[in-house]
Amino acid sequence: MKLVRGCSLVITLVVLTGLSAFASACPDPILGSACQFAVLGASTVTNTGNTVLYGDLGLYPGTSITGFPPGIVVGTIYDDDAVAMQAQADALSAYNFLQGLSSNQNLTGQNLGGLTLTPGVYTFNSSAQLTGNLTINWEGLSNQTVVFQIGSTLTTASASMVLGINEGHNDNIYWAVGSSATLGTTTAFQGTIIAFTSDTLNTGATDNCGRVIALTGAVTLDDNTINNCANTTTTPEPGTIALVSTGGILAAGANPSCLSFLGASPLAAFFRRRRR
Repeated sequence: MKLVRGCSLVITLVVLTGLSAFASACPDPILGSACQFAVLGASTVTNTGNTVLYGDLGLYPGTSITGFPPGIVVGTIYDDDAVAMQAQADALSAYNFLQGLSSNQNLTGQNLGGLTLTPGVYTFNSSAQLTGNLTINWEGLSNQTVVFQIGSTLTTASASMVLGINEGHNDNIYWAVGSSATLGTTTAFQGTIIAFTSDTLNTGATDNCGRVIALTGAVTLDDNTINNCANTTTTPEPGTIALVSTGGILAAGANPSCLSFLGASPLAAFFRRRRR
């Protein structure tokens, strides 16, 4: 499972001295093969602007991925192939598992903004709204999860934020969304979103130590950063490599526990090719 500890949501300029960069490879007993993705769509994936994905980009069963470039995929693009198909199957299994967990607290009707929550399972019978800051207190524990079971939509207001305090190791946030998720402009989000229908990230929204997954519909991006906090290195996707060539400058979400794209990973860099 992925690290959520220390996921400070800031924008950092990273000067690349070579072609090695952050990539995705991660065992996760809940997400299965979907773990390696930063974005996984069903019908389409559409990007506007300088989005950066730290992790793979996949689409199944649709065939339309647009906006990369100018978007950057620091990983592999899997477009309507067996890898994306398996990832979608695993994501659906994860969604069903998360929605089936026993709830610790029902938050229906409450705004997540201003709340401080500890590890557990939280339920919204219908929609969920975040306006302002949501704080997750990990209580210094490791291998903990926070799960949100949302009956219909998840929406965040502009400039909202998910914060972690007293972090342990390998702590994770999962958002199982019954219809669609929409992150407002410049929202600083954390955790894996699995929306049954679609996901929309408005201008400047970020998702750190997480993934954006749509099971039946589209993923729409606009100048976003999504970092799945995996721990291996690779080169950027060939279609975007010119944008991060040697000596180039890359805007990315910095995270003290997600620094393998700065060369902190002990694993050797390896190369991937585009899969069709």
